[in-house]
Amino acid sequence: MDPFGDDTPVYVISVAAQLSGLHPQTLRTYDRMGLVSPGRTAGRGRRYSMRDIVLLREIQRLSQEEGINLSGIKHILELQRDNARLREELAKAHAALDELANELESTRAVAARLAQQRRHGDPGAPGSDLVPIRRTSVVVWQQRDPD
Repeated sequence: MDPFGDDTPVYVISVAAQLSGLHPQTLRTYDRMGLVSPGRTAGRGRRYSMRDIVLLREIQRLSQEEGINLSGIKHILELQRDNARLREELAKAHAALDELANELESTRAVAARLAQQRRHGDPGAPGSDLVPIRRTSVVVWQQRDPD
């Protein structure tokens, strides 16, 4: 596994500024605004990852080419993060639903085999001694009138 992946904070601010085409003061401003949050060293120095550099370039593009102000860019980035998080949650929900659907199908197949064995009256067959599921009635309690 590569110890220096896209999320590894390795670039000092001067290198990050050079790679992104922005001034170091601009990077500090973006950090204060919460647009880009670089990693920090023990001495509180900023360390940017390649993902941060890509994000800085996207911020610059949105600002210069699209004419979006920094407040709008911040909102766009937050919506993109929320969208990515929701997509992950949806994928997990779909996986859980698929798993439950498979379990249900398996349970239905077992129930069908047991019902078939029971219909054929094989007293020694597994499931021939099945007890039907009883639905319990719901008791509704009413408060007595104090009269």
